Amino acid sequence: MSWGSEQQGQQGHQGQQGYGYGYGQQVPPQPYGQGYPQYDQGYGPPAQPVQYEQPWQYVAEEPQAAASNTIRMDPVQAEPRTEPAPEPRSVPEPEPEPEPGSEPEPDAGPRPKGGGRDRYFDALRAIALVRVVAYHTFGWAWAGLVFPSMGVMFALAGSLMAKSLERPALKVVKSRMRRLLPPFWFWGFFVVVAMLIHDWMPGWQIVFWIVPVGDPPGNQWGIQAWEILWYLRTYLWFVLMSPLLLKVFRKAPLPVLLLSLAPILVFQYAWQPPYNRFGSGLTDFATFLFCWLVGFAHREGVLQRLKPALVIMASLALLAYGGWYAFAHQAEFGTYDLDEVPVAQTFWSAGFVTLLMYFKAYYDVDFAWLARFKRLDRTVTIFNGRAVTIYLWHEIALVLAVPLIDQFWNVPAFEKWLPLESQWFLFGIGWVLIWVAIPLVGWVEDVAAKKKPKLLP
Repeated sequence: MSWGSEQQGQQGHQGQQGYGYGYGQQVPPQPYGQGYPQYDQGYGPPAQPVQYEQPWQYVAEEPQAAASNTIRMDPVQAEPRTEPAPEPRSVPEPEPEPEPGSEPEPDAGPRPKGGGRDRYFDALRAIALVRVVAYHTFGWAWAGLVFPSMGVMFALAGSLMAKSLERPALKVVKSRMRRLLPPFWFWGFFVVVAMLIHDWMPGWQIVFWIVPVGDPPGNQWGIQAWEILWYLRTYLWFVLMSPLLLKVFRKAPLPVLLLSLAPILVFQYAWQPPYNRFGSGLTDFATFLFCWLVGFAHREGVLQRLKPALVIMASLALLAYGGWYAFAHQAEFGTYDLDEVPVAQTFWSAGFVTLLMYFKAYYDVDFAWLARFKRLDRTVTIFNGRAVTIYLWHEIALVLAVPLIDQFWNVPAFEKWLPLESQWFLFGIGWVLIWVAIPLVGWVEDVAAKKKPKLLP
């Protein structure tokens, strides 16, 4: 069984040349649920390739001041007596070192009045991850219109990066790379070895498996695993460029924010980036530049100073143009899927995340009510604490779910009572395997953060 189908090998010639797939250069997504690959019994047609997204937050425990006992002398009895120690008071939480945009990281917004994490942003990350897995399972073209996960994740990461850059820029960049690379190396070891076993012969481009500033190469057999790395590459580009971007943004916030929409239009109508690693990276960088800078605008308080009517009108205009472009150019791109149409992705995501970030900035929403639902709150915590693990391993989990379901056909009771042909059943088995991976390999995120490894965050 190959991770990449024959059809994918015909359509994705770029992968054979060692190049990754950026927006506008990807293979059309196909749902897993159109049958399963032919393993032992040959049930159904081969699984089709899918599109890849991302994304990715560490929860720091709030330290508490140690309690101490005070001793004073009673004026009547000259014997010392102890008074009860005062209630421990929370001390300001030290700024935790940040993580990649879709990784567990400190909250990307002002802390709620009572201290602790902002669950509004934690909830957005969790929703984004669920939507990513669902998209890779079902191949829904409309999923990005309902919730543009990658735009949301880049916006949250941009807000966090602006906060982190209150510290020395070099230290921040090194911290981000240190937290991202060990989980990537651990995951990449298994993928690279598997591709080598399946006749992959790497060239000098294998260096991108060490620092993925360009799309790491791979063969067609493993394309469903390594193609998701476009997010890591784009995230690293933003991290490296953020010190300069933030300086420029602070000089003229609103003009810079509006001008960030221009590069993708230039690439579409004036100059097309080359069809290689650099071109793919440049296109993805331009596609999500506005989202990253909206994160800056949120953290710097720019959004909060704007009038609601102005923000709502501007956001609706961006959404309208993005939606119109996707459907108007459906014949050109073969789909209205935002992942295939960079201009539509840029403007739709821009309008969507502007509303989300402004809602937080203007109304100071924190979703503290999640604490009343213990299981839901715990699930959100796990998603944020192991987001990079979920992102890197979820596609492998979906791939492994297919031969596992094929074996179910050998059990008469399973064949009779279980919906083995349903995509929803594949979705469920995929999440079972993801939850197995979280305690099995998620501890690498703790090691990267220089924390004591835990099975669950």
